[in-house]
Amino acid sequence: MFSKILIANRGEIALRIIRACHELDIEAVVVYSEADKDAPYLQLADESICIGPADSAKSYLNIPRIISAAEITDVEAIHPGYGFLAENIHFAEVCRECGITFIGPPVEAMQLLGDKIRARELAHKVGVPVVPGSDGALEKDSDALELANEMGYPVIIKAAAGGGGRGMRVVHNDINLRSAFSSASAEAKAAFGNGTVYLEKFIVEPRHVEVQIMADKKGNALHFYERDCSIQRRHQKMIEESPCPILDKRTREQLAEAALRIIKEARYDNAATVEFILDEEKEFYFIEANTRIQVEHPVTEMVTGHDLIKWQLKIAAGEPIKLSQRNIKHTGVAIECRINAEDPERDFAPSPGTITRYIPPGGPGVRIDTHVHQGWTVSPSYDSMIAKVIVHQKTRTEAIATMKRALREFVIEPIKTTIPVCLDILSHNLFVKSKIDTGFVERNF
Repeated sequence: MFSKILIANRGEIALRIIRACHELDIEAVVVYSEADKDAPYLQLADESICIGPADSAKSYLNIPRIISAAEITDVEAIHPGYGFLAENIHFAEVCRECGITFIGPPVEAMQLLGDKIRARELAHKVGVPVVPGSDGALEKDSDALELANEMGYPVIIKAAAGGGGRGMRVVHNDINLRSAFSSASAEAKAAFGNGTVYLEKFIVEPRHVEVQIMADKKGNALHFYERDCSIQRRHQKMIEESPCPILDKRTREQLAEAALRIIKEARYDNAATVEFILDEEKEFYFIEANTRIQVEHPVTEMVTGHDLIKWQLKIAAGEPIKLSQRNIKHTGVAIECRINAEDPERDFAPSPGTITRYIPPGGPGVRIDTHVHQGWTVSPSYDSMIAKVIVHQKTRTEAIATMKRALREFVIEPIKTTIPVCLDILSHNLFVKSKIDTGFVERNF
């Protein structure tokens, strides 16, 4: 096991990793920007080192500064968390060249699964269904136009690299396709440094279901069941739950087995999330794989009882997974609500500012993952997510009731947050009946 690692991230995920490190008797070094110099979690780290100004390009995305911090503090490994450099292949390569363990998959697996076009090809190779679409990258909008007319609208243009909904455009006709093609490519170029895009048939009213995988360096790979992430706004997840309420046992097993085939073919190790969409007939199609820990990983931790961050650390250190699939049990229902500093009444405009009143919820079955507190100033420089509320109960009905109670208790003032809209969603008749899809929020809110 490592004796000392560096955490190349900020906020709640940095705190989450610090806690896992200390439970494994690992020293944790945390980097921070000038904007985060007063973050309380820095006091919990064994060491902290400033790597630049608030601008993430000059701090959390600055590879030379992060590597310098790692060398100065003499760490053995770097955990990238999620976002920032977590799926940056160049960063993983630099870590390897410097003799520092990257707590994530091998570079070759990242290259294979991080490119959505190559990942589609791999899925097809191992017999996992993929959404009909282009065979590879599309160089010109005229190529996209021709294919869209062959398949029929609607279609979706997707960035080959990255994630988080960037570089994605749903198109319903020829008129909009050309502008959508160029804007998706430009957005992908700005966000990921890669403007390559491809095209898929857009599945109308799909559910988004993902499978959590852990794989070790010995070739062992296990699934930790699935999460339903269908409640989204502009391709950004808002509410996640496990299990997916509409899956029968047979489809659940097929989904997990398909995810494992992809991961094993990629010679992957560490944490991965294999993502699928389900159509109205509950037929599933592979869409992408995320080569990192997910924001919503606590949902899986609650229903399985396994600490996924600890597993990441153990696997990166070379430890085998001493489990069999039958040892991983799924108990009850977990739901997570992401709390963002955004104003739902102003089209979810960012709502930065100082929190003058902060009262977190508690009680049976409630978990809060956050780094904020009373007096904390939410910076406009970073992602607007400031907390995650996770609940775990025996049934979905009980989990919804506990989440609603917890959100009503949660006080964050005076900034605006997504707590009210999460409450509205949880109270909606169609959500209660689990008659939802990825367009649910846009249609109803």
